[in-house]
Amino acid sequence: MRKFLCPTILAFLLSSGGAALAQSAYTTDELVDFYIDSLDMGATRGICIGTPQECEKPAAPAGLDMLVTFELDSAELTAEAQQNLAVFAQMMQDERLEIARFVVEGHTDARGTDAYNVELSETRAVAVKTFLTGLGVSEERLSSIGLGKSKPRTADEFDPENRRVELRVDLR
Repeated sequence: MRKFLCPTILAFLLSSGGAALAQSAYTTDELVDFYIDSLDMGATRGICIGTPQECEKPAAPAGLDMLVTFELDSAELTAEAQQNLAVFAQMMQDERLEIARFVVEGHTDARGTDAYNVELSETRAVAVKTFLTGLGVSEERLSSIGLGKSKPRTADEFDPENRRVELRVDLR
């Protein structure tokens, strides 16, 4: 089952095992369509002549969430993570998204010290960025940051779902 988040998030949840959190993979076309619909690709030159309802912008997509697993206390990408990231890398090659840039944010659960968690989250973010650049995504289109345990996804700070990497559209 796909979960829905805000429109500019592509969350990669990092957890141990993965069987309980597995879900169907997105296709490259689904990712391209999602980002084409949700990104501001620049101003258009047009005037709408009609009622306010006819001229209203379409609603942004509800969101996108893909699950990808890491082993506990590890930054090594699993085979499932690599498959899902390969689809994301293919999406990044689509010419309609050539201006899209992403921030790769690493996160951890609350196990370990603050310093250790920041370092692990940075290592996870870099692992994802390195894998994507190895598949041909321009390094200039990706930046990475480790946030440690500072932004848990769930109320239980030890929940495996808090061990994740999120790829967010870079709005800078």
